[in-house]
Amino acid sequence: MSQFAVIKSGGKQYKVAEGETIKLEKLDTSKGEEVVFSDVLLVSNDIGLKLGSPKIEGAKVSAKVVKNGRTRKVIVFKYRAKKRRKKKAGHRQHFTEVQITKISA
Repeated sequence: MSQFAVIKSGGKQYKVAEGETIKLEKLDTSKGEEVVFSDVLLVSNDIGLKLGSPKIEGAKVSAKVVKNGRTRKVIVFKYRAKKRRKKKAGHRQHFTEVQITKISA
């Protein structure tokens, strides 16, 4: 049974495991820095499942920043039929890619 945790970052929840690489909302860090997530909602390991209410006290998930970047462009197109009205815009969301190094409960 592998160890995993559920963390909260940027208003979203992510299921993470050691060695895994995930993309999060933009964090204010640079490449190579160490990040510690203290908002751990759930931890599962060989011993069993530990669930917080709302978070587990003393639990941490450590990660290393792999890169910061922007996603592919998403086209936002608004159109009103029979009104001669259209609006086109693009959006590129910022992200931070991190690699999970350690889960400690």
